[in-house]
Amino acid sequence: MNVLVIGRGGREHSLVQKFAESHQVGRVFAAPGNAGMSQVAECIDTSEQDFDGLVAFAQESNVGLTVVGPENPLLAGLVDAFQEADLPVFGPTKAAALIEGSKHFAKQLMQEYEIPTAGYAAFSDVEAAQAYIKEKGAPIVVKADGLAAGKGVVVAESLDEALSAAEDMLKNGQFGDASREIVVEEFLAGEEFSLMAFVNGSNVYPMLPAKDHKRAFDGDQGPNTGGMGAFAPVQALNNSSYAFAVEEILKPVAAAMVAEGRSFTGILYAGLIETSEGPKVIEFNARFGDPETQVVLPLLENDLVQVMMDVLDGKKPDLTWSEGVCAGVVVASEGYPGAYEKGRPLPEVEVDDDGFVVHAGTAWEDGKYVSSGGRVLLIGSKGNDLAQALDRTYQSLHPFENQSDFFYRRDIGRSSVSSAASHADIE
Repeated sequence: MNVLVIGRGGREHSLVQKFAESHQVGRVFAAPGNAGMSQVAECIDTSEQDFDGLVAFAQESNVGLTVVGPENPLLAGLVDAFQEADLPVFGPTKAAALIEGSKHFAKQLMQEYEIPTAGYAAFSDVEAAQAYIKEKGAPIVVKADGLAAGKGVVVAESLDEALSAAEDMLKNGQFGDASREIVVEEFLAGEEFSLMAFVNGSNVYPMLPAKDHKRAFDGDQGPNTGGMGAFAPVQALNNSSYAFAVEEILKPVAAAMVAEGRSFTGILYAGLIETSEGPKVIEFNARFGDPETQVVLPLLENDLVQVMMDVLDGKKPDLTWSEGVCAGVVVASEGYPGAYEKGRPLPEVEVDDDGFVVHAGTAWEDGKYVSSGGRVLLIGSKGNDLAQALDRTYQSLHPFENQSDFFYRRDIGRSSVSSAASHADIE
């Protein structure tokens, strides 16, 4: 069959790479795609928001499965448009995607169905929000209610920082419509991890847990980003915590969405934190995480097309995973997540048989790749353990060491390697 991937980032490049491996797939299309995707897919000059154009292309090109990568078209109802045209599509409807589109909705849902998460309050009035912040004290978390490209969260370590964040969002419109309402949450201490699952209604099929690194700079310093690197699986996560996350969080929230008349089909992403009281929810997303997808899919031994078709047909996919660990590090444009320049030439990158390069914000100009986004590439590798996967990854990053136009974190996964080593010493 022919497969269409909608999106232009690293997550979509990983999907394209995985679909290209399938013996069931004839042609892989990406709309609009990016320069790197054109190596394994046919890029179509159609925007993610051009619903009529995407539906028409899928009809004309005999597309047997469409997969929607990014959140914005999901929230705008792209899956609904494909369903109305009777086209096979993998992703949640507009109603179901609200679990990502409104943090207030997600918090209300978790509160009503007793799904463990941080205490919170929602505000559209800045003075009320600031009064609540003063009452609760710091550290505290301030979030824009709507979509803000992964940047609408402030983990405030001081009262002044939290008060300023509330003012920036509600009064100054920092994130436009996305911050007309904010959610203020209690700060949760613990190790964060991501858990994605294939979902159809109340049927939930979890993937390997992954660890993302959101802060821009080493030592978890600087502003939040869309993600600067990741690895999977999270070997420090014990079996009981993983089982709790599946049985007490993922399955109940899928059932809750059915009960609310918003039955979810697609990829449900849970951003979780391992607290002293067990795993709790930080956020839900309605699609594959980025960059978690880039390190989870290389470990999936199944044919991804078959998995998705089975899920859509109500069949249980027997997910199998390769041994070892996969790690990836993001190369970003200098200045990201703030202002940055585009069109900067990229050095050549070499990877071994266990390594890979995922394009996120690149273009092809004058016979070479240049930057066209904040997150430019993800370079990754598989290894027998996390230390080996990271060593291989960082070896491939050497061409970027003295590049003033780009930067990357040099400590992705390193604390987990140190933790694993100390545990081994104790044993």
